[in-house]
Amino acid sequence: MPPGRSTTRVATNRSGARRRWPPILLAWVLIVELITAAAVPLRAEQAARHAQVVTPARAPASPVTREFRVGDRQVRLVGSTVPAVARMMSQIEADIGGAVDAVQAFWGTDWTREISIVVAGTDEEFRVAAGGGPASRWADIAAVTVANRVDPARRLAAGEQIVFAPGAAGMRAGSLRIVLTHELFHYAARADTALNAPRWLTEGVADFVARPPAPVPVDALPVPLALPSDADLDTPQRSSAYDRAWWFARFVADTYGAAKLRDLYAATCGATPVDVPVALHDVLGDDVAVVLVRWHQWASH
Repeated sequence: MPPGRSTTRVATNRSGARRRWPPILLAWVLIVELITAAAVPLRAEQAARHAQVVTPARAPASPVTREFRVGDRQVRLVGSTVPAVARMMSQIEADIGGAVDAVQAFWGTDWTREISIVVAGTDEEFRVAAGGGPASRWADIAAVTVANRVDPARRLAAGEQIVFAPGAAGMRAGSLRIVLTHELFHYAARADTALNAPRWLTEGVADFVARPPAPVPVDALPVPLALPSDADLDTPQRSSAYDRAWWFARFVADTYGAAKLRDLYAATCGATPVDVPVALHDVLGDDVAVVLVRWHQWASH
C-alpha cells in the first residue's frame, strides 16, 4: 500500500478511462478504503472467491439509478441493465437495511444520512474508481469506499461512495452482505477516521461489525503473539493478517465490551489519534503485555 494512509488510500492517478461515475469522482484527491477477499470469510467459499474475480460477460447496457429510503437515510444506488449488475443491485437493495442496522448498533446513528452506492459495469471502470494502477492490484477486490475530501477535525467526508466491482456479482448472498456491511461501516466512520489511522484496526473493527462470529482455528495466532500491523496486510499472507485483525477486534469486544472497542477505535483512529499501546492503557486499562496475554487466552478457549 502506498504511504500516507492506513485504512484509506490516497490516489491522484486519474486516467481518462471511460467510466459511468458521477463527476464528483473527478476531484483532485481520491480517498479509497478497500476490502479484499481476505477481509471477508470467502476462504470457506472457494466458489464465491473464484467468482468474485470473474467479470460477467458484457451485454448492451443502459444506466439505472434507484433511490429509496432506509429509515431516515436516503440511498442512491447506481448501476446498469446488465443482468448480473441488476441482480447485484437488487441484492444490495434487499440487504442495505440490515447493514444499516448492524452499523448503527455498533457505531450509533450520528453519521451521514445520504448513502451512495455504485455497481461498476466493467473491471476498467472499477479500477479507475478504485484509484488506478495495474489491474492486478484490484484483481481480488470486491468493493471500495471512496471520498473526494476528508476532514476528521470538522467531521467532513465529501463525495463518499461505495463502489462494487462487477465480479462481486458472482459472490454468494451471505458474502455480498458481509462486504456491504463492512464497507458501510467505513462509509459511516469515514468522517471520524484520520488518514493516518492504523489500517489494521479499522479493518478489524469493520469485520467485527460485518462478519458473524466463528471459531478461531487452533494455532492460528503467531507465537510469540504481537499486535497486528499495517505491514501485515500487504504481504502474501494478508488473508491471515486480516483475520488476526478481526480476531483482535472480537477479543476486545468479548473481553472489555463492544463500547470499549468503539472507544478504542475513536482513540486510535479519530481526528487526533494516539498510539495503540497508549490507547490500550487509557481505554482498556491494560498495557500491551496484559492485552496480549488475555488475547491469547481468549483465542485458546
